[in-house]
Amino acid sequence: MSLKYAVLAALLEGEASGYELSKLFDVSLANFWAATPQQLYRELERLAQDGLVSARVVQQERRPNKRMFTLTETGRAELGAFAAEPVRRPAAMRDELLIKIQAMDEADPAAVRALAEERMSWARAKLARYERVRERLLAGRTEEDYLRETDRVGPYLTLQAGLAYEREILAWCDRVRTVVDQRAALS
Repeated sequence: MSLKYAVLAALLEGEASGYELSKLFDVSLANFWAATPQQLYRELERLAQDGLVSARVVQQERRPNKRMFTLTETGRAELGAFAAEPVRRPAAMRDELLIKIQAMDEADPAAVRALAEERMSWARAKLARYERVRERLLAGRTEEDYLRETDRVGPYLTLQAGLAYEREILAWCDRVRTVVDQRAALS
């Protein structure tokens, strides 16, 4: 999959500038797709050239003018066709920590434990951020009410995947710490 479809999906939330889109990526899509602001700006230009998004300039006082991007009907149709296609292959996980854990028998146990604790810290921070997004989406409603009343459930369901992933990372890292501690006690 290319960044193209992630940008088109993000624009389902409504008109956005490149800056706003980059913030949206940080909050909503970062749990499954990362992109730098520079990548987003380049992709927005390509999408505009291809007629998948439209752009308008907003005049601003005391700030540079900004371009606002909106999904076109052609973009919606292409995104809909993409969403209906079978997934070509499951995502491959590429995580430096997993390589380090694979090689942990050659490392200082305290260093390995510190790596797991650092990842736990990151996971807790992401969980807290995702929980804030969840609370903002629910706005005091129950999940059932939200899912029944909202126009779009996709962002909520992908947020749930991010929450589940970070919770699983916490559990796994806790297991890593336990094993490291047990092995250190045997030495």
